[in-house]
Amino acid sequence: MVLSMTGFGKATCEISNKKITVEIKSLNSKQLDLSTRIPSVYKEKDIELRNIISQKLERGKVDMCIFVEYVGKETTAQINLPIIEGYYNQIMEVSKKLNIPQPTDWFQTLLRMPDTMKSEIQELDEAEWEAVKNTFLQAVDNLIVFRTKEGASLKKVFDSKLANIRALLAQVEPYEKERIERIKTHIKDSLANLQDINYDKNRFEQELIYYIEKLDVNEEKNRLAQHLLYFDETMVSEGSAGKKLGFIAQEIGREINTLGSKSNHSEMQKIVVKMKDELEQIKEQVLNVL
Repeated sequence: MVLSMTGFGKATCEISNKKITVEIKSLNSKQLDLSTRIPSVYKEKDIELRNIISQKLERGKVDMCIFVEYVGKETTAQINLPIIEGYYNQIMEVSKKLNIPQPTDWFQTLLRMPDTMKSEIQELDEAEWEAVKNTFLQAVDNLIVFRTKEGASLKKVFDSKLANIRALLAQVEPYEKERIERIKTHIKDSLANLQDINYDKNRFEQELIYYIEKLDVNEEKNRLAQHLLYFDETMVSEGSAGKKLGFIAQEIGREINTLGSKSNHSEMQKIVVKMKDELEQIKEQVLNVL
């Protein structure tokens, strides 16, 4: 089954006065390139989350974020009253000693000073973590569903392009016999125009057969057909087949190039160019396959 590396998953839950949102986004990449943004209270679980992503998503450029929104009146941030009192007294003392006017907006002045806000150190509650982890797993599953849908779209593209290459390959056959006969006639006519030259006809026939065999494309056609079939089988039978499909596409390209170099016929070369165009579109989309 074809899976795309592009995907997005999101899940939310509410725990007491908190709303937890988990978002995971993935794009194509040769390896797993993972970045996480999570609140400090969950930092100790970062490795656990990374391991889950590595197992379930395998590869891709993955960004995972956990957002916490407080829906009640409670907050972990509090005004640090002793610090503010200290700043106030010092400013008043400096104002008197240096004869400097006092601030007109005390709140704005004091709250800008360092450490005037303090946050209570939170300890991770296991019940809360279980809820967060389940939400995270749901987001991962949603991303996999997204990847599956995108993969189905990619498969339709591949099926269409492979069918086009097969159809183009079938168009090569009518030109093969014509091409061989044309080459034979051209060589014989060239020899006939040469005067006073004697040559061994048996040797000529042997050389002609050898030359024509070098131009024979049946082997390339058979290998190309097999590679196209192998591409089909790999899409169906394997889950994470992106790299393998890329290798098969390279082999398809080699056979098409050899077919073009041996064609020695303008119409066959036009067909080869069309095959290359279809193959390039396959290669572009293969980069998005997991």
